[in-house]
Amino acid sequence: MFDSLNISASALSAQKLRMDVTSSNIANASTTRGKLVNGNWEPYRRKMVVMEPRERAFNQVLQGEIKKQTGSETKLQGVRVTGIVDDKTPFKTIFDPTNPDADNEGYVKLPNVDLSKEMVDLLAASRAYEANITTFNTGKSMMLKALDLGR
Repeated sequence: MFDSLNISASALSAQKLRMDVTSSNIANASTTRGKLVNGNWEPYRRKMVVMEPRERAFNQVLQGEIKKQTGSETKLQGVRVTGIVDDKTPFKTIFDPTNPDADNEGYVKLPNVDLSKEMVDLLAASRAYEANITTFNTGKSMMLKALDLGR
């Protein structure tokens, strides 16, 4: 009965984390001193959230396959965040010999954050969050109506 609410709740928390990570990327789009590596400052590296469907136990998978053979539906589980990973795209470089973070040749490494890509990610996460709120509220109202029918 509460499966739809649990699925929406898992998606809400995953999308909120995605919005937080994207906001952090936007805030650090010009941070040239993100991490100290081998005595040198490395720019901020873009982060990405990795999500996957929630895993089910073996007996749940087996029961789902049996139900699939009989025409019943399988139980859905929702989504979970498996981690936050660094984007491995190369850093941008600009020629600015006056910058204190410039190398011996006068080039400065900038973060690999593309603001237009981050805004699209933020918008997509925001829309997914809104859609899951709508789904959650619809499921809740259907349960309340079912309870009203029982009166």
